[in-house]
Amino acid sequence: MSRLAATFAALAQNKRAALITFVTAGDPDYPRSRTLLQALPGAGADIIELGMPFSDPVADGPAIQAASERALKGGMTLARTLDLLREFRAQDSTTPVVLMGYANPLYAMGFERFAAQAAQAGADGVIVVDLPPEEAQELRRPLTAQGIDFIGLVAPTTTEARLPTVLGCAQGFVYYVSVAGTTGTASAAASAVDQAVARLKAATTLPVAVGFGIKTPEQAAAMAATRADAVVVGSALVERIAQGQDAPGFVTRLAQAVRGTRKA
Repeated sequence: MSRLAATFAALAQNKRAALITFVTAGDPDYPRSRTLLQALPGAGADIIELGMPFSDPVADGPAIQAASERALKGGMTLARTLDLLREFRAQDSTTPVVLMGYANPLYAMGFERFAAQAAQAGADGVIVVDLPPEEAQELRRPLTAQGIDFIGLVAPTTTEARLPTVLGCAQGFVYYVSVAGTTGTASAAASAVDQAVARLKAATTLPVAVGFGIKTPEQAAAMAATRADAVVVGSALVERIAQGQDAPGFVTRLAQAVRGTRKA
């Protein structure tokens, strides 16, 4: 059983949602990024999304765009992102890590090479924001061959006609983008998210994670009380890193809120 599958199975038995935290690799610099990454599981993160810095992150809001800029200015590359993951795996062999980013750097490395190196570094899944399912097989095939899940993205605007195509390509879990627009902007109502997740669960057996616009422990708890299997917090955490605040402490507060919410 994969690390992702094992984590979701264990949390389902405990009747609670997973907390997924997003950080950008190399932000604010490599040493501090490594320290933070290694601290996240102990702070309460069940799954980690590790952002692969990119110069044109069109799906991301100002906070994550700025994080990518800081990382790139500090010399962060896709290869160094995989090095960072290798260093994390030397300390933690159990926490699932999903690489999240854009197609261009992966294409430049070569999809086969990227898949092999990501597997060697210890990646469990990959989210590519700008790669639609119709064009994803060239990457999905080598990832699958290496035991890495290709995570599918579903938006509020995904039509009933298109949903089977998106879900048919998805592995590991489905990431529900709860608001239209970029990360860290608006927030969706828990009731609307619950209805959307119910729609997805009627069409797939994969776990469903909800992200975009979840900024506070209270919002995380509200989303954890829906039918979602995971709650993703990114921009709010990245903002605290930029401000030099206690990012692990914030993750602990999020984890306490999520773990205090039990599903029926």
